[in-house]
Amino acid sequence: MPSIRLRLLKWLIAPILLINLAGGALTYMLAWLPAQTAFDQSLSDAAGALGARLSAGGGGWRIDLPPQAEQVLRNGDADAVYFVVRDSAGRVVAGDSDFPALRQQGAGAAALAYDGEMRGEAVRIATLRVRPHSAASADQPAYVGVARTLRQRTQVRQAIFRALVLLDGLFTLACVGLIWFSVTNGLRPLDRMRTGLNARAGDQLAPIQQEDVPYELAPVVHAFNGLLARVSEGAQAQQEFLANVAHQLRTPLAGLQTQLEWLGNRHAEPETAHSIRLMLLSTERMIRQTNQLLALARAEPSHFEKTRLEPLALNTLVEETVQHFVEQAARKSIDLGFELQTATVLGDRFLLRDLIDNLIDNAIRYTPEHGTVTVRCIPGDPAGGALTGGTVLEVEDSGPGIAPALREAVFRRYVRLDDKVAGSGLGLAIVRDIAAAHGARIAISTPAAGQGALFSVTFPPR
Repeated sequence: MPSIRLRLLKWLIAPILLINLAGGALTYMLAWLPAQTAFDQSLSDAAGALGARLSAGGGGWRIDLPPQAEQVLRNGDADAVYFVVRDSAGRVVAGDSDFPALRQQGAGAAALAYDGEMRGEAVRIATLRVRPHSAASADQPAYVGVARTLRQRTQVRQAIFRALVLLDGLFTLACVGLIWFSVTNGLRPLDRMRTGLNARAGDQLAPIQQEDVPYELAPVVHAFNGLLARVSEGAQAQQEFLANVAHQLRTPLAGLQTQLEWLGNRHAEPETAHSIRLMLLSTERMIRQTNQLLALARAEPSHFEKTRLEPLALNTLVEETVQHFVEQAARKSIDLGFELQTATVLGDRFLLRDLIDNLIDNAIRYTPEHGTVTVRCIPGDPAGGALTGGTVLEVEDSGPGIAPALREAVFRRYVRLDDKVAGSGLGLAIVRDIAAAHGARIAISTPAAGQGALFSVTFPPR
C-alpha cells in the first residue's frame, strides 16, 4: 500500500544522504591535501638542506655532512628516511647507493615530489637540482633525492578519515532524525483524522469538524462530509420506507386475520372450519414474520441513528405489551408474571418494544403448557454498583432451556433449536441487533431453579 510517510522520507532522506556523502568526500580532500602538502614540504626542506651543504671543486662535488647531521636527517618517528646525492653523471656523492633513479627537473625549478618505492616499500620522494657556483661547471649540476616511507602519512590519513566518518555519521543520523520528526509531526493531522474515524461507530454519520483541519486536507474532509451526508440521507430514506411498509402491510394483514376469524365463527362445517383455521394460522405466521423482518431491518446497527435515543421508562414499555402476552400465555395455561420496578434507559421506543416482544414471545413459545414465564425490570445503580451501573431486563421461563454450547448460536439468523415450535429463527437475532444498537449486553443463563432459560439484557448507565 503506498505510504505518504515513506514517500516523503524517501525524497528527503535520499538527497540528504547523497549531499552529505559528497560533502564528506570534499571535506576529506580539503583536510588531506594540506596535510600531504606539509609532508611534501618537509621532504623538500630536507632536500634543500642537503643541497646547501654541497660544494663543487676539483672537478667534482663534495658534501659537508657530519655523522650527527646525517643521523638527524634519517631520524623519523615512524618512518624510514633515505637520501642520495648524485652528480650529473649519476655517480653517488653521498647517501644510499640503492636509491631509485631520480626524476629530472628543469633548471631553476623547485623541488619535485612524487611516489616511488625503496627496498620493497612505498615511499614519497622529493628531488632537487643543485647548480654549482662556478660558471665553468654550470652544466654539471648535482641532484639531491630524499625519500620517506608512508607510515606516518597513512596514520594521519586514517585518522582524518575516521574523524570525518564519525562526524559525517553523526551529522547524517541527526539529519535523518530531524527529517523523521518533521515528517511525523507534519502528518500528525492525518493521524488524528484517522484515529477519529476509527473511533466512530458504524452508525455515526455526523460530519467531520473542519476547525482544526489543515488547508491541504480541507478538500478531502469536505468531500468526505458530502459522502456522509448522502449516506445519512439514504439511511433516513430507508427508515421512512420501512415505516411506510410496516403501516401498509400490517393494516391489510390485520384485516385479513379479522375476516378469517369472523368466517371461522360463522361456519360450523368441519371441512370449511378446518380450511379457515389453516388460513388463519398461515395469516398469523405471515403477520409475525412480516413484523420480525421489519423489526430486523430497523434494528440493523448500520442503519441505526443514536440521535433517536431518548430517556424511556422500561417498565412502562413492558406494561404496554402485557395484554397481548397474557392472552397468548392463557392459551397454553402458562403462569405469566411481571416483577417491574421503575427503571429508565436511553433507547428508541419502537426498537425496545420489538426487543421486549421477541423475548417474551420466544419464552412463551418454548415453555410447555402449565409452565411459568417471569419478566423483571431491575433498575441499575448510577454509582456503578453490583449491576455495573446498568438497568437489567430479565425474561425467565421454565422451558427446556438452552445448552451452554448453543447459547451463542441461537442469536444467529434462522437458527432454531426445536422444529416442533412454529417460528422463523429471527426473534433472537432481532434481540441481539437491538441490544447492540443500544450498547447493551445480552446473556443467557440457567435460572436458580435449575430448569429453563434466563435471558438478561443489561443496558449501559445513563
